[in-house]
Amino acid sequence: MQSRHAAVVYNPVKVPLDRVRRAVQGQERGHGWGGSRWYETSSDDSGRRAAEEALAGDPAVVIVAGGDGTVRTVAEAVYETATPLALLPAGTGNLLARNLRLPLNDVEGAVAAAFTGETRDVDVAVAELEDETGARRTRVFLVMAGIGLDAEMAEHTSAMAKKRLGWMAYVTPIARSVIANRLFHVDYRVDGGRTRSARAHTVIVGNCGTLTGNMLLIPTAKIDDGLLDVVMLRPKGRFGWAGIGTRLALQGVAHRSGFGRRMLRLAPDLQALAYAQGRRFDARFETPHGIELDGDSLGLVVRARITVRPGALQICTGGDRG
Repeated sequence: MQSRHAAVVYNPVKVPLDRVRRAVQGQERGHGWGGSRWYETSSDDSGRRAAEEALAGDPAVVIVAGGDGTVRTVAEAVYETATPLALLPAGTGNLLARNLRLPLNDVEGAVAAAFTGETRDVDVAVAELEDETGARRTRVFLVMAGIGLDAEMAEHTSAMAKKRLGWMAYVTPIARSVIANRLFHVDYRVDGGRTRSARAHTVIVGNCGTLTGNMLLIPTAKIDDGLLDVVMLRPKGRFGWAGIGTRLALQGVAHRSGFGRRMLRLAPDLQALAYAQGRRFDARFETPHGIELDGDSLGLVVRARITVRPGALQICTGGDRG
């Protein structure tokens, strides 16, 4: 057991490092593990390089301390290995931890899960992106990919604003985008179906369904069902946005009970919200559009292909491994 060790990849701006170190050291002593190894992210590398260095040391678990963007970047390096990932949420949204129902403000509990917790296999979404020059790149995400409003929020909300205001920092870009209500043309295809065309304000491909504030965006999304869930927001003016806002608020409340979930299934479709589900989503845009993955702005794209790798990542969720 003495040879086993944890690797900690952490964002130094967001993490209460002294408290985390104490919690980690306590778990090391309690379980007879060797000393953990620490890897700091930097302004020019949000975690990929740190994760690769951590994996080179063959850790028993990688603890990632930071927000969804840091988790996404570390997962990009980790998911093709058998190394489990433990989450120590320290961001604005912490949407992955919320959707997994992990504690958000419990450093000691989150660290303990890395050493004694059971793991859960979760899906990983893989996004193949192409820009207007034809250059291609591949990235992964765990929560959501967004084109339109989501991308604008990621691009125009500063780290300082998120640190000071939390999710309230997104109010201004949301209001600006809703007032402008600019729609774009997209040609898309789900799995092997026929290509369809639509005009949308926002397109979101979700591996999870719940946003900050318990707002349920995609009721059918599950992080371990091997499927992607797509939602298009296509409101017609202010009344369309009012309908979207009302439906999302009701979904968040109703989803908490079995009765509420049954009522949701019986509710009539809302024309301003179009849903689809599958294992692959292809999209082509007439003009370049910004895209975000788990809150990280990835710049402008003209094409995107998003697929799912079922159960490709192990996440520590607490409990006794035995």
